[in-house]
Amino acid sequence: MTSLLVIIVLVLLAVALWQLTKIFDLTQVGSDTDSSQVASDNDNNIQGYLMFGFLAFIYIFSIYGLFTWGPLVLHTPASAHGAQVDNLMNITWILIFIVQAITQVLLHYFAFKYRGKKGQKALYFADNNKLEAIWSVIPAIVLAGLILYGLYAWTNIMFIDDEEDTVVVELYAQQFKWTARVAGEDNVLGKANVRYIEGVNTLGVDMADAYAQDDIVVSELHIPKGKKIHFKMRSQDVLHSAYMPYFRAQMNCVPGMVTEFAFEPIYTTAEYRELPYMIEKVSNINAIRSKKSVALVAKGDAALDPYAFDYLLLCNKICGASHYNMQMKIVVDTPEDYKKWLSEQVNLAQQVKEANAPAAVEGADAPVKANDTAAVAKIAMK
Repeated sequence: MTSLLVIIVLVLLAVALWQLTKIFDLTQVGSDTDSSQVASDNDNNIQGYLMFGFLAFIYIFSIYGLFTWGPLVLHTPASAHGAQVDNLMNITWILIFIVQAITQVLLHYFAFKYRGKKGQKALYFADNNKLEAIWSVIPAIVLAGLILYGLYAWTNIMFIDDEEDTVVVELYAQQFKWTARVAGEDNVLGKANVRYIEGVNTLGVDMADAYAQDDIVVSELHIPKGKKIHFKMRSQDVLHSAYMPYFRAQMNCVPGMVTEFAFEPIYTTAEYRELPYMIEKVSNINAIRSKKSVALVAKGDAALDPYAFDYLLLCNKICGASHYNMQMKIVVDTPEDYKKWLSEQVNLAQQVKEANAPAAVEGADAPVKANDTAAVAKIAMK
């Protein structure tokens, strides 16, 4: 409601300024002013100097933004391929900066130097093959090099050797949560289809498939450091995007098909928390939280909890009202800790078996399935 009122006020102010401008124009009728629509030398000089002023604004704001928001960008990548992604991004930024610097300086300088003057006529060229060749060939060569390097990096990142020893994980997206399914000892995920969704089997795994018997379904994913993780992604409802920023990984999750991505973690969660830049970042965040907590406590509300870094799986598609809250914690363990965690998990087959196991119901002649509501109701009526 407040936002709507602010918008209404701004619109009314704009209308008022427009009307005041018209009134001012009417008051000038009959006065000795130049009402010509043709720009004078003075007008052109003003516009020329304004071009220089705007050029200065561009670079002052760019430098200010670099120092103000520069520390907020992602820092050290946590995957083996992350360095390639960052390198490609840095090369792109450098090229953009060089081209932008040259073209903008020339544009604004020429706008000033060749500003309109009384009696001066512009020199007209119908065409210039040499200039056209220069500004066509040079960008083509630069872009071709950038694209070829990008394709090389993409091929290296996306190549998945089927014979390589990997950990196979499924990421299942639905509004508005993530669920992970880790392949068991056979390292093969069982077949799945939304038609099989029932009870605790929320991912629609085909429990008749032999490969599905040791699959593990979790809401907090653990993966081992130093081993390639082969992700297979599905979506139950709409288009989602599995985004793991610190691993420099992102892949769309499309309903009706399986998409894939793989990477090798190179820092455990504990190791990444100890990186100097992350220690400083967490410290700054907690300082902000402490200040906000003082105001909250003064109002009688609970203080904010201290922030601790965790790898997160986020959704990078606007998939609905709770899109912002669609995330899952990812923990990178040492190989030993990962094996321990894996051994503590209950596989999906066991969860389904326990959910469907007959339970003793008072008044029943024989055990009845706990989820058999019709049988339970019949017993209750006796």
